[in-house]
Amino acid sequence: MQDSVILTITCPDRVGIVAAVSTFLSQRDAFITEAQQYGDPVTGHFFMRWVFQRGAEPLDDLRQRFAAIAAEFHMDWQMHDGDKQPRLAILVSRFGHCLNDLLHRYHSATLGAEVPLVISNHEDMRSLVEWHGIDYHHLPVTAATKPHQEAQIEALLDRYQIELVVLARYMQVLSPGLSAKLAGRCINIHHSFLPSFKGAKPYQQAHERGVKLIGATAHYVTDHLDEGPIIDQEVQRVDHTHSVE
Repeated sequence: MQDSVILTITCPDRVGIVAAVSTFLSQRDAFITEAQQYGDPVTGHFFMRWVFQRGAEPLDDLRQRFAAIAAEFHMDWQMHDGDKQPRLAILVSRFGHCLNDLLHRYHSATLGAEVPLVISNHEDMRSLVEWHGIDYHHLPVTAATKPHQEAQIEALLDRYQIELVVLARYMQVLSPGLSAKLAGRCINIHHSFLPSFKGAKPYQQAHERGVKLIGATAHYVTDHLDEGPIIDQEVQRVDHTHSVE
């Protein structure tokens, strides 16, 4: 099977973008397997994500030759190996349901990532994580030790060559400094339907307001708590018989 390649593009919208990209790929015997694109009428920007099986041309050569098209259309773009699984670190505290789901997907080879490292500010999840053959690092934290603890986190991420971080009910707010260093590669799983009920105790906030839909949100981490770009959301209907628990 030929190697899979993922191409992502953002650029000012105009006529000819799709034609230029598809012509470039067809001339190199690339076979497109997935194609998603969208022109935003509000911002005037175009977004594209294509997956294709490349021909005989090496990936580095494809990148070099595509650069001319990218320059013509003023593209912000990436072209990378679709078969390479990113190295993922999970940060967790004491609630294990999000961690359990991620580890189950990892164990069943459906996660699409390598998970060499789990970091926690508590010991509770050690046995579960180590059962999966994953290194577990306990880094306790207080307000006074937070700078040192986050420096340890950074060192571990570098040591394990981590490309993506998931906060799976990690009940600590990252400092602006660490958030900035992880910009674009740190995802938080927040247990509310954002932008409603940010911060601590969102279930209690939702219960007090009497909402009939609760949810969970995966979003990129920024230095503004629970305000990063939203990736995906799910909701569940509730009623007055449900308690906070």
